[in-house]
Amino acid sequence: MHDSLENIERYIIGKVREIRESKGITQEQLSLSLGKNITFISQIEAPSKKAKYNIVHLNEIAKVLNCSSKDFWPEKPL
Repeated sequence: MHDSLENIERYIIGKVREIRESKGITQEQLSLSLGKNITFISQIEAPSKKAKYNIVHLNEIAKVLNCSSKDFWPEKPL
């Protein structure tokens, strides 16, 4: 992932991806479910990009993935 991202941001992006993939949801499907451009999620998950989620994104993603937004955060600070 992009060097300018903090460890916590990389962790959350990875966790969202892990949960998304475990539920069989593509990047495009998640992007469209959020009412975003079809490349929204791929831009965030791309290692070379510095795009990241904000709190509102995480809340909406949790709704789509039918999980808690807490599921995206580590148990202990990084």
